[in-house]
Amino acid sequence: MKAEPGVSDTTRPEAELVALAQKGDHAAYGALVRRHQDRIYRHLLNLTGSREDALELAQDVFIKAWEALPTWRPEAQFHTWLYRIASNAALDVLRRRKVVPFVALDEDYDAPADQPGPEAQLQGRQRLRSLDAALARLPADQRDIVLLREVEGLSYDELAAALGIDGGTVKSRLARARAALAAIFERTDT
Repeated sequence: MKAEPGVSDTTRPEAELVALAQKGDHAAYGALVRRHQDRIYRHLLNLTGSREDALELAQDVFIKAWEALPTWRPEAQFHTWLYRIASNAALDVLRRRKVVPFVALDEDYDAPADQPGPEAQLQGRQRLRSLDAALARLPADQRDIVLLREVEGLSYDELAAALGIDGGTVKSRLARARAALAAIFERTDT
């Protein structure tokens, strides 16, 4: 089945693209990849700390998703399913390496027009470095849930789907991860 001519990939509902892709429509799957590739790559980069690994894993994630697409169920959100595949792939690589690196948060962001003075900017950068150090010291599963919630903005339901756990477990696991992060951050920030 081919995509309708004149209908943009950006205006086509995701569920429709997935249904077409499940029937073998490569163009529809390509649209899904374009829609999600940046977020999946960024998530993998945050988990692995390596641009090369993140690129390779992102390709693997979309290949695995294509192969598993016949088993995808419409009650699951497609992007949370992709995050689950991506997280599992990254954690497998990190376990094999027995190293859990972390990429620093981006300091090159657009500040509002009423920028703080140089001293406040320096303090902000130092706190960011401390937060990076604290995140790097979290176990991979705790860092994963914090990044998915705080950086990627997934809801609790989306976290449950992406991580394959129930809602109550999401809340307790996220609370433990935040508490661990706060404790580590407090020690590195002093």
